[in-house]
Amino acid sequence: MARLLFRPTLAAVALVAATSWTVTSASQRAVVVTPQALRSPTGANSAQPQLSVSSRGVLLSWMERTGDLTTLKFSARTATGWSEARTVASGRDWFVNWADVPSVMRLPSGTIVAHWLQKSGPDTYAYDVRLSYSTDEGTTWSPSFIPHHDGTKTEHGFASLFPIGDGLGLIWLDGRNMKPTAGHDDHGGGGAMTVHYARFDRNWKQVEESAVDARVCECCPTAATVTSEGVIAAFRDRSANEIRDIYTSRLVNGKWSDPAAVHADGWNIAACPVNGPALSASGRHVAASWFTVKGDQGQAYLAFSSDAGRTYGAPIRVDDGGSLGRVDVALVTDGSAAIATWIEFADQRSQFRVRRIDRSGARSAPVTIAGLAAGRASGYPRMALNGRELVFAWTESGAGGTMQVKTATAPLPQ
Repeated sequence: MARLLFRPTLAAVALVAATSWTVTSASQRAVVVTPQALRSPTGANSAQPQLSVSSRGVLLSWMERTGDLTTLKFSARTATGWSEARTVASGRDWFVNWADVPSVMRLPSGTIVAHWLQKSGPDTYAYDVRLSYSTDEGTTWSPSFIPHHDGTKTEHGFASLFPIGDGLGLIWLDGRNMKPTAGHDDHGGGGAMTVHYARFDRNWKQVEESAVDARVCECCPTAATVTSEGVIAAFRDRSANEIRDIYTSRLVNGKWSDPAAVHADGWNIAACPVNGPALSASGRHVAASWFTVKGDQGQAYLAFSSDAGRTYGAPIRVDDGGSLGRVDVALVTDGSAAIATWIEFADQRSQFRVRRIDRSGARSAPVTIAGLAAGRASGYPRMALNGRELVFAWTESGAGGTMQVKTATAPLPQ
């Protein structure tokens, strides 16, 4: 049976903090950075934000709900704010979840591709990953299609999309080996959750589907990034004795390497913590961030790699006094530092925080971007780095259970 590890009891009002972000350069000169609110393009009852970056800039995606109708929308970052929101798709049979979130991204060709989750059967966790693409900036979209062809009415979700060659690649959690009635909180027999991979060529013909890891945590988000040597996938592994640490696998010469731990945390837990890793790469440099529990305290960590994810350095603590995880990370271009975000849980308050962490282990003072509501309603806050600009997105809860995605920006601290 699943265990709820952390339950915040008080909600903070979400707003961009007035505090400044202070870092110290090599010359010991203090540089002060203050995040600025950015008018959000989202409507009422919006949630589940996601950010993606390409050579053309940042895309923000989110979902809006009206009655039983769910709509996936997106907007592009412009010089003056956000572009007018555009609709990808809508449905009354979608699987909507606070942690299993749709995405919209731009491929190097300029094509925009999106994914969302659609129910495939009556069981709670019977749903498919649906993909669609647009070649006209989101004005029209292709008929949707699926990357998995097992034909089971089981869980297929927590997808991470990435460019590969001149096409699209993705990984996802695949429940084809699990009992049809099993779900996020089922940790008995009946088969294991797996990570699968698929690739589509430039003409959207599927040319590959294969397994990456044969036994993983049932409901922790995945992550993927592209280095100069290929793709890295990250996920929460699940051992036979319920050790659930973050593992990675590299796509080498068309085959996935044996999964290996970023760090042997040794977290033993007989339930899914719903807390996945984050990855960011630049050339052969990689930053990985993740959540674990030590001594009954939630903690967030970051580790650097200089060899395209083959090995990682010692973990660096990200949070200050306790974390709910839900991490994100952006590596600076030269690989000398990373910007990390997480949810800090202190004094019965949840706060979306950010700080710079150098390879040396030096950390800037943290900055609170926003207070977050208690529980899972606030979802996963997001961050993206484009050039010298950081973009943040999170879900703000209002009176009467209303929600809206908010955004902010900050210059990259030197």
